[in-house]
Amino acid sequence: MYDQLQSIEDRYEELGELLSDPAVISDTKRFMQLSKEEANTRETVEVYRRYKEVVEGIKDTEELLGESLDADMAEMAKEELSDLKKEKEVLEDRIKILLLPKDPNDDKNIIMEIRGAAGGDEAALFAGDLFNMYQKYAEAQGWKVDVMDANVTGIGGYKEVIMMITGDSVFSKLKYESGAHRVQRVPSTESQGRIHTSTATVVVMPEAEEVEIEIADKDIRIDIYHASGAGGQHVNKTASAVRLTHLPTGIAVAMQDERSQLKNREKAMKVLRARVYDQISQEAQSEYDANRKSAVGTGDRSERIRTYNFPQNRVTDHRIGLTIQKLDQILAGKLDEIVDALIVYDQTSKLDEMQNG
Repeated sequence: MYDQLQSIEDRYEELGELLSDPAVISDTKRFMQLSKEEANTRETVEVYRRYKEVVEGIKDTEELLGESLDADMAEMAKEELSDLKKEKEVLEDRIKILLLPKDPNDDKNIIMEIRGAAGGDEAALFAGDLFNMYQKYAEAQGWKVDVMDANVTGIGGYKEVIMMITGDSVFSKLKYESGAHRVQRVPSTESQGRIHTSTATVVVMPEAEEVEIEIADKDIRIDIYHASGAGGQHVNKTASAVRLTHLPTGIAVAMQDERSQLKNREKAMKVLRARVYDQISQEAQSEYDANRKSAVGTGDRSERIRTYNFPQNRVTDHRIGLTIQKLDQILAGKLDEIVDALIVYDQTSKLDEMQNG
């Protein structure tokens, strides 16, 4: 482990030199890549450097205690030694987490799809609540949200909404949101005051670059048709809506949000690439999960992951047994408590798996 840490520190120092090299600075693409690599290793190096200081401090303090000291000095040295040993344990645990294999998708932007599922209009309204929740969370993180397609119901909910969220390490924080979200509340249309249960599904996919998933033209069927629904007179005049079907997998994406056929095609291609990449990843993950204990963030996309109970102002994440009595705050986009708990749970599971073989 320490050889690995030393090589990371050596590389970090090398990156510092490279980033001040005029030849690298003038090459924007390379400069960006190296800057990202440096940023990704900075925390590990800082923790490792502090760890080395603490180990050195323990050694020095133990040597000091071996000498003849007066009672007060000896007591101070013992206290310092105790504090250093506790810090060493904390740093060792932190280092183990930092050295866990990194999800290659963590730094990526995402495409998120939210759909009203069981529950009719109420499910569509809840899908709208989730959409607003993720928008507010993204805003608080400094991320950008681009709605790619939306199928709005008459009462203001969403049958389906597809959005792209771009920013710093979006997938690392939102990858655990895929699954079925359940709501328990009295719908506005319910005259008897009875609590109804509805569900909406969320799918989070990392944005796939062309270099990662190559889709040949011959594998795509393109259908062009007239857009339907809101949008004014142009919808009937221009065949701007696009449906792309990936023939090998049968995955189809329809896009009609833009007036331009070209823009709809570009958006549809982004979603198609993400869905195909996601399906391949899910198949590989299922195979992997069959041979190991399933950790959070994997498994069946239809699995119920969370319940939002309005009468009790409660949110429960069923995967990790976390219950928070702050439903109003969660829906206002304050998701950090849940996201952080899921990340810690996932890291701890992976650490246990590594240690127990």
